[in-house]
Amino acid sequence: MSALHVFDMDGTLLRGTSAALQISRRLDCEPALQDLERRFDDGELEPWEFAVAVRGAWGELDPALVADVVADAPWMDGIDEVCADIAARGETSMLVTLSPTFFARHLHERGIDVVHGSVWADPIDPAAILTPGDKVRLAEEERERLGLPTGRCVAYGDSGTDVPLFAHLTHTVAVNARPGLEAAADYRGSDLREAYALGREMLDR
Repeated sequence: MSALHVFDMDGTLLRGTSAALQISRRLDCEPALQDLERRFDDGELEPWEFAVAVRGAWGELDPALVADVVADAPWMDGIDEVCADIAARGETSMLVTLSPTFFARHLHERGIDVVHGSVWADPIDPAAILTPGDKVRLAEEERERLGLPTGRCVAYGDSGTDVPLFAHLTHTVAVNARPGLEAAADYRGSDLREAYALGREMLDR
């Protein structure tokens, strides 16, 4: 039977960092971004407020610069191999992130089947910025589209934005997780193939 694998990006597929931080480093505005991320993590900023503040700090963005940042980012090892194995089994890989779609969509090139992110246009429409609850909604829409039971879904994440989805699904893998994210399995390291093996065990029981 098929399955759905739902991945987070920042801190999960991206090791110890975020799309916003990687772009901000390239644009020499990292200190401002770090303060905004702290406030967001502490619940002082809503996702759309964080997006508006960060997008304003960046100014104009060259798509070529974004592509270069994506290429140089510290991705987990084995993403391509994991996606290839999922596809070979007739299963579906999915990425849901609060970070900008213009960054996340590059994961299609690594083999992710379905990519959802926030639309960080200029100016930003608050309604186009995803929330943690949207991770549940989008995963459910894909699960229903595929005709799968909840027990054939696995979520992989690292932080508080993954809590609603982890509470919704039984099969969950915390990848280098921050405190407060409870999961059925926990992985710490730099190889997505090892985290995926934990999810695979849950599906194959």
